[in-house]
Amino acid sequence: MTLPLNPAMQATFLPPVMEARRWLDGVVFPADRPLINVSQAAPVDPPPLALRQEIARAALEDPAAHLYGPVLGLPALRAEVAAQWSASYGGMVAAEQVAITQGCNQAFCAVMATLAGAGDEVILPTPWYFNHKMWLDMQGVKAVPLATGDGLVPDPEAAARLIGPRSRAIVLVSPNNPGGVEYPAEVLRGFYDLAQARGLALIVDETYRDFDSRSGAVHDLFTDPDWAGTLIQLYSFSKAYRLTGHRVGAITASAARLTEVEKFLDTVAICPSQLGQIAALWGMRNLGDWVAGERLEILARRAAMVQGFSRLEGWRLLGCGAYFAYVEHPHPLPSPEFARALVREAGVLLLPGTMFMPAEDPAGARQLRIAFANVDAAGIGALFDRLEWLTF
Repeated sequence: MTLPLNPAMQATFLPPVMEARRWLDGVVFPADRPLINVSQAAPVDPPPLALRQEIARAALEDPAAHLYGPVLGLPALRAEVAAQWSASYGGMVAAEQVAITQGCNQAFCAVMATLAGAGDEVILPTPWYFNHKMWLDMQGVKAVPLATGDGLVPDPEAAARLIGPRSRAIVLVSPNNPGGVEYPAEVLRGFYDLAQARGLALIVDETYRDFDSRSGAVHDLFTDPDWAGTLIQLYSFSKAYRLTGHRVGAITASAARLTEVEKFLDTVAICPSQLGQIAALWGMRNLGDWVAGERLEILARRAAMVQGFSRLEGWRLLGCGAYFAYVEHPHPLPSPEFARALVREAGVLLLPGTMFMPAEDPAGARQLRIAFANVDAAGIGALFDRLEWLTF
């Protein structure tokens, strides 16, 4: 007997990173050419020692760290995010406009659950972040692709032409995953004005804000006294403080919106991880200089990636920033087959552009994403050595 399966779930594609890991099955990498894994955008090193000591202290000495907490997160962490965001963006963010979630993916799902239902539409620039697309598919919400072209920067005027009666939101990720590009402030303002005029939510995922190459406020959206009527910002503590396993993210939105978000969070997880929140709060208060150093290292790796592509004949670097390089390859194999061949022939694991594009868009077959944050300068050099001498 076969049990029922939700058709929307059945129609959702498999998790791309997990699919790519299966390509490693049965492949043996020689000692002089170990695997270079540039498939996933997550730190592989543990948090700094002082932060791990704080987590241990809380686990041993704070009984509340092992209990349920407030659904929308620890008040002290919500207040810290509000204060730092107000200072960073030059606007006014209140603690009641911040919610803490079990990672940024949950933040997106929670927000979207309050905005759109089956049959509604959400505009996603392409290439898109695959987990955003997966959640919309699971919920029966139509993802409307917004092509970005070679520059990978979406155009508000092009988005305006896609808005229909069932449109509910526009989603932007900056610095972008998978494209790596940093959206100019005027582009974000253009989307904000469009969403405000058309009664849509503008969701800006700033998971990688800590690694933006620009200094100062990268947009002015929070300076609008009425920002909460249009803007919803998402954030992840995982990248800045290496807390991926602790699952801590944040939503900044209107207090009224978070009242609805609370329903979702209470049903799914009840509350965010207490130890993760304690770690995030300690990190925000004590690790500013350390995060600044991490940013400089990522920017140095970004520069090495840009320089490396000058060695590769026929390749085109479409975008590079934060953790990612998004490229067009010159080989005759479509990107899914080419990516699998790279595992066998070059000992390189990366993701094909088809995982970030609509199935009907032929551009994905020529594109690849390289997540370089976990590869140091020597590793980046080795990566380009292998790509430069590919033979098929």
